Amino acid sequence: MNVIDASAFGQGRKESAAPERVAFHRTELSVILDIYGRMVAAGEWKDYSIDFLPDRAVFSVFRRKTEHPLFRIEKDPKRAQKQGAYAILGADGRVLKRGHDLRIVMRFFNAMLLKAVD
Repeated sequence: MNVIDASAFGQGRKESAAPERVAFHRTELSVILDIYGRMVAAGEWKDYSIDFLPDRAVFSVFRRKTEHPLFRIEKDPKRAQKQGAYAILGADGRVLKRGHDLRIVMRFFNAMLLKAVD
């Protein structure tokens, strides 16, 4: 009679785990939602969406639900050592602001907020 060690099964193959996804941390979302709330109160923005992709996280801002996003706030960890992980992209896809610190990058919207309040 042959005895087979059951622990040997499955060692040659790796389990396919679900792909990792980039997400915003609670503190990052707090910074983003603070600006978002002020822009909604000013009547500039109406809706948002959040996408957690394998390579980046995206917070998109809309004036109306049926439109393309006015702005996209992206977190791309691959750029963290180079240009900074955080970026604000316009409706046409151009990078409007990029940096290592989300709070500083989000200051981009302060001028818009001041115009909206006036």
